[in-house]
Amino acid sequence: MPRGSAHRRSPFGSRLLGPRDQPPRRLRIRVQLLLTIMLVSTNVVGAVVVFVINTWAIPSPGPTTEMVVALAIAIPTYVATAVVIGAIWGTTTSLKALRWATQPDDVDPDHVQRTQALRVPLVLTTMQFLLWLAATVLFTLLTVIIQPSRALGTGLTVGIGGVVVAGISYLFTEFSLRPIAARALADTRVTQKLRGVGVGPRMTIFWVLGTGAPVVGLMIAAILALLPKSDATLHQLAIVSIVVCGVVLVFGFLLTALNARSVVGPLLTLRDAMEAVQSGDLDTDVVVYDGTEVGQLQSGFNDMVAGLREREQIRDLFGRHVGQEVAAAAAALGAGQIELGGEARVCSVLFVDLVGSTTYATQHGPTEVVEVLNRFFGVVVDEVDRHYGLVNKFIGDAVLAIFGAPVELEEHAGAALSAARAMAARLAVEVPEVGAGIGVATGQVVAGNVGHEQRFEYTVIGDAVNSAARLTDLSKDVPGGVLAAWESVETARAAGSPEAEHWVEHGEAILRGRSGTTRLAVPRS
Repeated sequence: MPRGSAHRRSPFGSRLLGPRDQPPRRLRIRVQLLLTIMLVSTNVVGAVVVFVINTWAIPSPGPTTEMVVALAIAIPTYVATAVVIGAIWGTTTSLKALRWATQPDDVDPDHVQRTQALRVPLVLTTMQFLLWLAATVLFTLLTVIIQPSRALGTGLTVGIGGVVVAGISYLFTEFSLRPIAARALADTRVTQKLRGVGVGPRMTIFWVLGTGAPVVGLMIAAILALLPKSDATLHQLAIVSIVVCGVVLVFGFLLTALNARSVVGPLLTLRDAMEAVQSGDLDTDVVVYDGTEVGQLQSGFNDMVAGLREREQIRDLFGRHVGQEVAAAAAALGAGQIELGGEARVCSVLFVDLVGSTTYATQHGPTEVVEVLNRFFGVVVDEVDRHYGLVNKFIGDAVLAIFGAPVELEEHAGAALSAARAMAARLAVEVPEVGAGIGVATGQVVAGNVGHEQRFEYTVIGDAVNSAARLTDLSKDVPGGVLAAWESVETARAAGSPEAEHWVEHGEAILRGRSGTTRLAVPRS
């Protein structure tokens, strides 16, 4: 379901995760590589750091030769074994939970599959924590057997190291599985947390892992140094302090940076999407790949844009029915403030009607008739819009257009006369099958909403409308098919419009419904 948006950052917050529409096979390879590299490297580095700290930083008797040899054999053996077990265990668990996401065909997950997919980071982190817990028990027992004086320090060091490494691994796993989470949450409205912990508790937990746990280790080291049988020296305590401070600075910063990135990344994507929407791109959306409050924010943004897109479509459709100017005026007022009635103003009215449409309809099929009508209406609407008028009504095969309402137009008479000339010229070429009569009149009308509170329309009522309709009937017998009231020409000349120079007088006539004569005008030959 990709939508267009210009110059957006990676939909998942990092280019390492690829595009949102990547094939399932490529997605599977990418996720497996990222998970393997990140998790294995994190655990190996964590094991090395724990070994260094336990060997040279703990204020306890130095390791004996027997202890060093035992650790030199046990650590690589256990790390290798744990990597193999973790890889098999993690791969089996992950593939089982994510099988739907790696199928060649698009498969929509059900609720159970979606929940299992979103729980994969927590499952993998729990697995790693259990492996570190086993390491804590194993190496503590090994130390109790070979060098009991170092057992407490070893157990605490490995245990705290396991907690910190598990926290970092959780963030890496969650990052690597964002494309899978996005597919799981596709077309799903996130109204509540679906998995994991929220942003606030997550911040607290990772502060505990990155800062609290190492500080607790420092406190334990100090307590061990204060024990009666301890032979820790000031030099050893200084080394412990330096090492623990280094761990806090490095791993605390790493955890904080990763945790912040997991929150800031989606926010930056949202910021870019908001800027795109602000610039008018309503086809923008964001990928929802988080099941916590961040996912609720992403999903809420998509809902908001969908609402804006729907409102814009309705406004566009409304504008096509009543005219963009009327639609804009109604939207500016609001539904509760639109009133029936109108205001008196001077404007120009253009009326155009087909000649011989009834005869044409009897001699041709409905499809041909509709095609001719659409071409006719297309020319009329195009010229009215080009001259800043409003197509107010389609009356069978006739059109009523207004110039000067609802939007003020200083040279409304000149615009109506110019539109009539251009319209006649184009209709003769583009719709030669039938003729057309065009009438233009200027005068005072009442423009406003007419009807009922539940159903009304914007229209104009007045002598100028009736005169334009009568002139249209007379224009059908005039060469060129265009006839205007001379008053319109005089109004255009008074407004300084050069359009008046294109018209000449054409006698006078008594229009139906009037007692006096009306001076007429036609385009200059």
